[in-house]
Amino acid sequence: MTIKRKKQELLIRRVPKTVHRRMDRERKDRLMSKQESLVSILEEASRTQQQATRADRCSYALPVHPAPFTFIDLFAGIGGFRIGLERAGGRCLFSSEWDAHAQKTYKAWFGEVPEGDIRKINPKDIPDHYVLAAGFPCQPFSIAGVSKKKSLGRAHGFKDQAQGTLFFHLATIAEVKRPPIIALENVKNLVSHDRGRTWQVIKSTLEEIGYVVFHKIIDAAAWVPQHRERIFIVCFDRRVFGDSPPFSFPSQPEAAPPRLEDILERKPDPKYTLSDHLWKYLQEYARIHREKGNGFGYGLADIKGISRTLSARYYKDGSEILIPQGISKNPRRLSPREAARLMGFDDSLSIVVSDTQAYRQFGNALIPAVAEAVGREIVKVICWQVARRGSGCLIKGIRE
Repeated sequence: MTIKRKKQELLIRRVPKTVHRRMDRERKDRLMSKQESLVSILEEASRTQQQATRADRCSYALPVHPAPFTFIDLFAGIGGFRIGLERAGGRCLFSSEWDAHAQKTYKAWFGEVPEGDIRKINPKDIPDHYVLAAGFPCQPFSIAGVSKKKSLGRAHGFKDQAQGTLFFHLATIAEVKRPPIIALENVKNLVSHDRGRTWQVIKSTLEEIGYVVFHKIIDAAAWVPQHRERIFIVCFDRRVFGDSPPFSFPSQPEAAPPRLEDILERKPDPKYTLSDHLWKYLQEYARIHREKGNGFGYGLADIKGISRTLSARYYKDGSEILIPQGISKNPRRLSPREAARLMGFDDSLSIVVSDTQAYRQFGNALIPAVAEAVGREIVKVICWQVARRGSGCLIKGIRE
């Protein structure tokens, strides 16, 4: 391939397939010729390196063009983590999700069917990658008895403590593939589950296999009109980044967060309005528990503010987020499209499953905007690492 730029010529042989694929995407998205696309990639690489070099002198900063990185998407669901990391400059190499309905949505959105049960995947079959991303489920396990096992000479450590849980398979993949970075998401109660023992096992496991662990509970209300707290766990391989990588979780965006009314449809289908029977039942249910001093009941949303957390059980009655429709009309539940918007999914992403499955999927999903914000903070550390090593190589030991 020969390109011309300001009367200069450059002959490039054996251009990798990854570069060809990127040029094809550039040409399609930005209506470029192959020559213009390649020049753009070279200029972007030059700017990124210049930014990284400056970062070595004056702390570290996100470059104008995000540093490229590859990642895998485990416990992928419908791909909320993937969308966020792709927006931050990442490229997905592999995905895994066992639920058939979620796989259907994932294929419609990304053009590929994720691999199935993670327990049946050989870690060696997973391609090398920079970031292991996973919204893994929380399963109970305990560290009780570790000291006794040591005294008896029995096995201990993460392979014993986490055996039988899905987190064990996640940790095994990390140990085998050695991704420089791990990014995880879970419910906020992970840190208090089983009196903190579950979190202690997870954190000690990640540290035991060589990672520096950062964690924070982030409320997505700064990005979407929904109160949704989730714990994000970001880990850096000590052998690559040292003991003190300069990572921090994202601060809230400066722009005012959207309000619930911003995502509502103008003419929702009447089928989402509660029947007289269901509305009466929810009111009576709330009254009984209110008299008992409990907080159970339905939630009429303030459309000028934010909603409660959308749950996977929303399909049952929609009681946690009901949209008022005036005095003379029963409230309604969110439509599936509104549920998607509440999670930050764009309207261009089609809903290809039933309403019931859509509510389940969105209630279980990860909010892309938060994943993107976390991903961009990860990119800052990648740039810091590039500048620190000074070789221009993104991360030592990773093969494309």
